[in-house]
Amino acid sequence: MKNIFMVICIVLATAVLTATGCSRKTAGSGSIQIKGSDTMVNLGQAWAEAFMKKQPGASVAVTGGGSGTGIAALINGTADISESSRAIKPEEIEQAKKNGVTPVELIVGYDGIAVVVHPGNPVTTLTINQLADIFSGKITNWSDIGGQEGKIVVLSREVNSGTHVYFKEHVLNDGDSKGSVEFSPSALLMPSSQAIADEVAQNRAALGYYGMGYISSRQKALKIASDDGSEPVEPTPENVVSKKYPVSRPLFMYTNGEPEGLAKEFMDFVLSPEGQEIVGKLDFVPVK
Repeated sequence: MKNIFMVICIVLATAVLTATGCSRKTAGSGSIQIKGSDTMVNLGQAWAEAFMKKQPGASVAVTGGGSGTGIAALINGTADISESSRAIKPEEIEQAKKNGVTPVELIVGYDGIAVVVHPGNPVTTLTINQLADIFSGKITNWSDIGGQEGKIVVLSREVNSGTHVYFKEHVLNDGDSKGSVEFSPSALLMPSSQAIADEVAQNRAALGYYGMGYISSRQKALKIASDDGSEPVEPTPENVVSKKYPVSRPLFMYTNGEPEGLAKEFMDFVLSPEGQEIVGKLDFVPVK
């Protein structure tokens, strides 16, 4: 009987230890899903790689698809963190509440939206008003803005993109979120920032926009002036910090409630000196 009693005690103790181990993950272990902004996807992946080197037990998966896709994933519970290059909309907050989700916002960096052309295009500067007229379809020929004779091939991100939403509000509608000016029906909607970069690199007639982290020698970023009387400014981190560049914006991450566990560890890393150094290395602007 004594032996049987000891066996029972050992079995019970093992069961308790097993249950405890299953219910509480070791710090730095587990997995998180991050979805959203194509502007931020390379940044998110760089953060993830650096974080997993520090936390070998952690798995961080980062995918793009657009800011709207990321916010929708947070709302429906298929993402732990949403990356977004625009602020969450009131209607998205309402939908989140209906799903029992409480979006919590964190600014993780800043970005300037570069307006780009082929390196062989002679145009070097444009004003915000000219951009509004081009992307809404009022100006259609390069000769009207100092370029060579020929149709402007307008490239835009898709409607689900946070960059698309920001550009429409702040350029086409002069900062009015309820403005009625739309992109030209002839604008080509591209699936990603990289797709715009690739098209501009091989199409001398193209004009597009993307987060300045995508700028390369294969495209030429234009200097942008706030109005006819203002000095044209190039999209650089320094000009974004000083707010001289007129098409700049914050970059966001959203979680369901205050982040906990591995998600909090990741968010803390993003805002750490090491995480913010990565922001600068990818040509975005650190929060501090």
